[in-house]
Amino acid sequence: MMRSAAINRRSFVKAAGLGFLATLTPRSLMALEQTDAVYASGIRAADGSFAIATVTERGEIVDQMTLPARAHGMAFSASTGKTVAFARRPGTFAMIFDPRNKGEPVAISSPEGRHFYGHGAFSPDGRLLYASENDFDGNRGMIGLYDATDRFTRIGEFETYGIGPHDMTVSEDGRLLIVANGGIETHPDFGRTKLNLGEMQPSLALIDAATGALVEKHVLPAEWAELSTRHVDLDGEGRIWFACQYEGHRKDLPPLVGHFAKGENLSFIDLPEKTTRRLANYVGAIAVNRSEGLVGITSPKGGASVTIDARTGKVLAEATIPDAAGIAPAKSGFAVSSYDGDFLSIRSDVAWDQHIVRI
Repeated sequence: MMRSAAINRRSFVKAAGLGFLATLTPRSLMALEQTDAVYASGIRAADGSFAIATVTERGEIVDQMTLPARAHGMAFSASTGKTVAFARRPGTFAMIFDPRNKGEPVAISSPEGRHFYGHGAFSPDGRLLYASENDFDGNRGMIGLYDATDRFTRIGEFETYGIGPHDMTVSEDGRLLIVANGGIETHPDFGRTKLNLGEMQPSLALIDAATGALVEKHVLPAEWAELSTRHVDLDGEGRIWFACQYEGHRKDLPPLVGHFAKGENLSFIDLPEKTTRRLANYVGAIAVNRSEGLVGITSPKGGASVTIDARTGKVLAEATIPDAAGIAPAKSGFAVSSYDGDFLSIRSDVAWDQHIVRI
């Protein structure tokens, strides 16, 4: 059984210490004392500025850290407590900080000829940070390697054996990098324009974390070549769950969620037709609640969240959440945010960004 990377509120407070707690308002202190979990997510404030917010499981904002521009995905190291906010594609910055103290964050930039794709992951020991990147002139996906013991100096890179890598994660033993190659060509000269929608090459790749060698590559079937593989997470048995966004005709009903393990073919979940239509052919985020054996997905385009039984693939629950954005495991089920400022039961005067990480 895989261990959880989540830290509960008691551990968070203990690690933070009195120095951090002394900086919080009485309201934030009370919110932190009463929560079961602490999360981090990018936000856009009411004045248009961008930040990372730490937030309780009920949706109360505890603290904020200003960012130079909009963030997208997050990565958290349970070993070191470090959290990373990656710039939204085609951004070139990543901000590394410890949400438990007020130390100066570390800002890094992608090298010339590269930009971040908004996602990354730490090695299990917290010594390396992996970031999905675009070699945009070479039109190939890359993984940047950053030394977390030396102010995140860039020390190398691996290929992702595909184009348009988006989300990625690391196996529990640290031996495999798992990458969702979305298959979509982009170039910063054209902003966020998708340049090859008629010739997409979506795939999922398993890469040796020590050497960068390709271990396995799963190319999507030809009939679903317009199904962009976007986000991944691991369940309690190490099975890889992935979620997709469809670039084909809006009336098609493609499979949007699937899973596999090393040595297996891809298996898609047969979602009910009404659920697929509700998701509007677009899954914006996926998360696994390992302790409860659940998989959660959100769709901002469909304004919905869906909970799936990881063992059977059956849909257990659906909820209407306008502009549903991030999702992460909660004590029971999932915490879900929205672009409208909702985080579970509380609405704040912010726009939550696409992803949440439990810290």
